[in-house]
Amino acid sequence: MNDRTVTVFGGTGFLGRRVVRHLRKRGFSVRIASRHPDRGHRLFALDDPQLQSVAANIHDERSVADALAGAYGVVNAVSLYVEHGQETFHSVHVEAAERVAAQAHRAGVERLVHVSGIGADAASPSLYIRKRGEGELAVRAAFADAILIRPAVMFGPDDAFLTTILKLLGRLPIYPMFGRGLTRLQPAYVEDVAEAIARALQRTKTRATTFECGGPHVYSYKELLRSVAHEADLKPILIPIPFAAWHALTWIAKLLPSPPVTRNQVELMQVDNVSSPEMPGFGELGISPHAVEEILQEILWDH
Repeated sequence: MNDRTVTVFGGTGFLGRRVVRHLRKRGFSVRIASRHPDRGHRLFALDDPQLQSVAANIHDERSVADALAGAYGVVNAVSLYVEHGQETFHSVHVEAAERVAAQAHRAGVERLVHVSGIGADAASPSLYIRKRGEGELAVRAAFADAILIRPAVMFGPDDAFLTTILKLLGRLPIYPMFGRGLTRLQPAYVEDVAEAIARALQRTKTRATTFECGGPHVYSYKELLRSVAHEADLKPILIPIPFAAWHALTWIAKLLPSPPVTRNQVELMQVDNVSSPEMPGFGELGISPHAVEEILQEILWDH
């Protein structure tokens, strides 16, 4: 048994809880650090002595330091898609990411994996994409050998991507598309991304590397909708809606308690989400990624 401990921030989230399981399978001890440790107790069989759930707030220096004490590695899988009050893209993706990296460096942690996203760019006009990019720079400045994992849009049972598309395709005989449906996407299966993180932590090479993890197929948004509809035995009429109209809609939607569409989602759908062939990815980590169609039946079953 390998007693090296890895602290996973965001270990109860969509990606984080899978990361925890893949790390355990590879013999790591895991410390699940989240604001709601009771959620960790519900999600995992904590009778496993190599698994512990601890309370940690990534906005608090002391709390982060405590969660990292004695750890061999750390994974930061915390993300935010909609800003609420003090929880902003800057506070989560830049300040908190830098705090985790700086505290990890101070604690003598050997390995840090920071989860970002394909397209992260500190020069982007999109606030979300820009803060993802600034976060990467802040992490590397604080922890020089940090491994960056940039997944494409992730899918899997209980996701916020395919599940939402399926729900809407089932309800709407006429489906409003983002633009003309030409944005290119390369969806990555969440379990493959979790496995990539576990393997990246196990590598003997310690130098800073950025992995871009995209699935085996690149689709246009329209092709993806058609493929999902076909698997679900649905025949929607796909109608193009200009991005300007979507942006106008987000201004109105902002007034609702839980907006059906946000400015951040519309901006993300205006940019291709495809891995760069020059960047290492799943292949370098020995992973053959799963296609949407392979997992869709499982999602449909849940749905």
